[in-house]
Amino acid sequence: MAGGPSFRLDDLAARVGGEVAGDGAARIEGVAPLEEAGPGDISFFANRKYRAAFEATRAGAVIVEPGEAGGAGNRLVASNAYLAFAKVSTLFHPPRAAVPDVAPQAFVHPDARVAASAEIMPFAHVGAGAEVGARTILFPGVVLGEGARVGEDCLLYPNVVVREGCRVGDRVILQPGCVVGSDGFGFAFDVQGEEGSGPRHYKVPQAGAVVIEDDVELGANTCVDRGTLGDTVVGRGAKVDNLVQIAHNVAVGPLSLLMAQAGIAGSTRLGMGVILAGQAGVVGHLQIGDGAKVAAQTGVMHDVEAGAVEGGSPSMPHAEWMKVQAVLRRLPELVKRVRQLEKAVERLGGKP
Repeated sequence: MAGGPSFRLDDLAARVGGEVAGDGAARIEGVAPLEEAGPGDISFFANRKYRAAFEATRAGAVIVEPGEAGGAGNRLVASNAYLAFAKVSTLFHPPRAAVPDVAPQAFVHPDARVAASAEIMPFAHVGAGAEVGARTILFPGVVLGEGARVGEDCLLYPNVVVREGCRVGDRVILQPGCVVGSDGFGFAFDVQGEEGSGPRHYKVPQAGAVVIEDDVELGANTCVDRGTLGDTVVGRGAKVDNLVQIAHNVAVGPLSLLMAQAGIAGSTRLGMGVILAGQAGVVGHLQIGDGAKVAAQTGVMHDVEAGAVEGGSPSMPHAEWMKVQAVLRRLPELVKRVRQLEKAVERLGGKP
């Protein structure tokens, strides 16, 4: 990339704790996929599905794990090639730094507190008593409600909403359209209604808030509901994909990973390092233990022990679910065989 950063290969290796196999003086000017990389690019190989591309690549260097250190071409050898690639790519694509400024088109309430090093872009809204930490960036359309607090070094992309009283820690990334502190889904059924007007769903006030701890990322159009009483909490270092629903009074444990379209019903507790794959659903008031893994499209309706792996709907141990899936694929054949056996029994004079 013209005018962009450039590094010696041995410099990159030192920065990521790796070693060079080949020419450490090779100049690296960018990162690229194996198929597209040229002599000035570095790429990475960590999945055997891409072996053909790895063997044919024209990259100036490839980040590999120790088992792939041999062969032609330059290698940056690291114990975790994907992590090393992430660090190298960050050197070429550093995070956007705040440009200290409050745009004239932004609204900042006189009672709000905005750090001098923060950047408030046009049409952002910072409500009464809200706080914005040092070096945090609010993109256009961001709304911070009354008393909301956002920590240092955060990125709030366009149209993010952090509603009143909610708290966001340091180094948090909120992708476009993310809503923190929407009302929890709470209604009490009133048979009589006001003055005999008839049945209705009476809204339960959602008087709590949301706490987003440090180093969390919430994906685009993800919603985290405020607590009915008390707070909904997303723990330190958790990463949440796009279109995820986290209901009122849920606690998401530190370092958990929640994939696209997963949903967690109210008051469920996730331990540390829990993984919910895409479209997994968890009913309310459950305990999901530390390190539990839930496969895609799984419906969890019971507590899950720490370290367990679940699949299916309703969920069951993943190994058992795989056996069930194997049998399900054979059901037409099995039904046909049962019918044949029934007819054979009838011919022998027995009852099916």
